[in-house]
Amino acid sequence: MPMLKHLTTLIFLFTGLGVSQHAIGQSGYFDKWPTGSSPKEIGKRLAENFVKRDFEYTSGKREFVIYPEACAWYGALNVAGEIRDRDLSSRLVRKFDLFLTPDGFKHVSQQAHVDYRVFGIVPLELFLQTKDKKYLDLGQSFADKQWEKTTPDGITAEARYWIDDMYMITALQVQSYRASHDPKYFDRAAKTMAAYLDKLQQPNGLFFHAPDAQFYWSRGNGWEAAGMAELLLVLPKYHPLRPRILDGYRKMMASLLKYQGEDGLWNELIDHPEAWPETSGTGMFTFAMITGVRNGWVPAKTYGPAARKAWLGLIKHIDENANVMDVCEGTNKGFSVQYYLDRKKLTGDLHGQAAALWSAMALLR
Repeated sequence: MPMLKHLTTLIFLFTGLGVSQHAIGQSGYFDKWPTGSSPKEIGKRLAENFVKRDFEYTSGKREFVIYPEACAWYGALNVAGEIRDRDLSSRLVRKFDLFLTPDGFKHVSQQAHVDYRVFGIVPLELFLQTKDKKYLDLGQSFADKQWEKTTPDGITAEARYWIDDMYMITALQVQSYRASHDPKYFDRAAKTMAAYLDKLQQPNGLFFHAPDAQFYWSRGNGWEAAGMAELLLVLPKYHPLRPRILDGYRKMMASLLKYQGEDGLWNELIDHPEAWPETSGTGMFTFAMITGVRNGWVPAKTYGPAARKAWLGLIKHIDENANVMDVCEGTNKGFSVQYYLDRKKLTGDLHGQAAALWSAMALLR
């Protein structure tokens, strides 16, 4: 009887902290990894790959830091923090030093565009890890500028109703909430997410690339899945839009379950069996699914094995230098199936590096 009473008390304490009994029992899917496949080992390799890279603007490829660099940096910082690798964390922090100088900062675009605003997630993560206020002020400036101009319904005028936006906007506002604890940031993100769900999510749970690009492109859907997962992590249970967003998330996960390949991956066009298995979308779905299992948003018995299979399938596409292979090239919205099927497969592209880092991050959290 004393033992039973003690167990009951523990369960009460866990559920009182917002950790469901369902989530407590899911850990078996995410441990006992085959040799060389643990998230700690893979995450470390991926983060080391990123920290050693030059920024793409240094090669003249572009003028500004671009969103895949910010997304991979965010993932690398989280992995380093979770594995408590102080040396790696320190190098990732120092990588930002040049942007604190006038010459460096000129490569941070001030354009009112989601692809550039998302840079703010990096200084916000640096603040969360170092508590240095200079990072907070800089990161929040991107989040607040994003809402300087809004539509009549209170959504940022930067919204294009491309599904990519639902990571770029959401991640920035969520990170601003994590750093400041000001609920206006998750309110902004939730309102925008609900609008995108209403406009772009289809009855099968997946998302068109854009209203006039009616294709289920893998990475586009991946941005949406990852954005919902990040938002649900911070959105309070009492928030009026949480049921809508959670419903959208669950519908998407149910559809993804149907389309997952035997190798654990999802195709570059999700619903086209002739399309090739693609790693950036797969990595984002893996992150979102692991996060859902971890937090009890979806049944662990159903989604735990699928998420594990996705991780083990994904890491088979990482080469000896920790470059992710079979990453779809940068892709504007298209207007034919063939357009998407013809997209190039890249190795080491940061869209894929970021997604794999997020998957490791989710397993390590």
